[in-house]
Amino acid sequence: MNRQEAIIYDLIKSNLYISEQEMEERTGLSFEEIKDAITSLTAAGKIAGRAYVLPEEKKILCIGGANVDQKIQVLNHLEFGTSNPAVSRKSKGGVARNIAENLGRLGIKAALLAQFGADSEGEWLRQETKAYVNVKPSTILQGKSTGSYTAILDNEGQMTVALADMAIYDEAEDHFVEKNWHHMQNAAMILLDTNYPAHVIHKVIENCHKHHIPLCVATVSAPKTKKLPESLEGVSWFIANHQEAEALSGLKINREGDFFRAAEMILKKGAERVVITRGNQGLIYFTQTGQAGAIVAPDVMVIDVTGAGDSLIAGILYGHIKGLKTEDACKVGVACSLITIQSSETVNPELNQHALLETFQKYFSKCVSC
Repeated sequence: MNRQEAIIYDLIKSNLYISEQEMEERTGLSFEEIKDAITSLTAAGKIAGRAYVLPEEKKILCIGGANVDQKIQVLNHLEFGTSNPAVSRKSKGGVARNIAENLGRLGIKAALLAQFGADSEGEWLRQETKAYVNVKPSTILQGKSTGSYTAILDNEGQMTVALADMAIYDEAEDHFVEKNWHHMQNAAMILLDTNYPAHVIHKVIENCHKHHIPLCVATVSAPKTKKLPESLEGVSWFIANHQEAEALSGLKINREGDFFRAAEMILKKGAERVVITRGNQGLIYFTQTGQAGAIVAPDVMVIDVTGAGDSLIAGILYGHIKGLKTEDACKVGVACSLITIQSSETVNPELNQHALLETFQKYFSKCVSC
């Protein structure tokens, strides 16, 4: 037994359920060094396979962005090339993180696999998130800045432009999936946004397909659809907005039928269900089994649209986990988004099962098992 193997052996003896991530943090050894030591110890009969990894409770694992949102809203009509009176506020953000918190507020067990910088913003974001989400799968990177997203809103709360600094996700290791596989394999479902590099996205989709783990892909932005593989086999739900669907399908969406044609092109890539959102017009859905339809969004007072798409996705996943059919799951998603846009927060603190049921019944009449 060499020195590295002895160190790992002692750690496992003291805690049979220690994870490889904890071993890295406590020893300073690399993932590959730890993996080699465990392989040698197993071959020598010193440890019994991977029994020291604690089995995790089934949950939805959200993989992707966690960042700090800065929202700046002009008070009057937005004018370019000059100074505009405005108000600003900081809030929690990141597509995967937002979806995870929405799910947690709805009573679904959710975990977050993201990357935080070792800075005050990252510490604040983790503390604000962990009340509703298990953040233990996430990592903290020394010398890196936590991701940030700045949205400029017009005086009606509609986004005019957004700026995202997500460079921290380019730091993902080549063995990202192998390192985090014990989190993934114990998930009831995985939500993947496109903030991580292409090699991570491809590997997550490939492994979910291979191991039959339900997967939802949220595209984040039109440029980031380029990170997706040509084949979307293994994707249970593919959810995109107008621009993202155009970028992936290669079709220009101008009319109602174009939404369905774009969805059909994405279905041909292998996704089981495709949802394309249409802003304040609601969404359309199309499935491999031929189910198709449109959900029209009711008119409500809009305070801030930021985060509406994230809550919509959370609602759809909530409905899916509850066993609802595609149409009803999409209605639950729209109901969640209605709750979100009536708040200045990216994740409405008033969102819960009661508020969801009340909103669903108000706008979609019949009650499903929310």
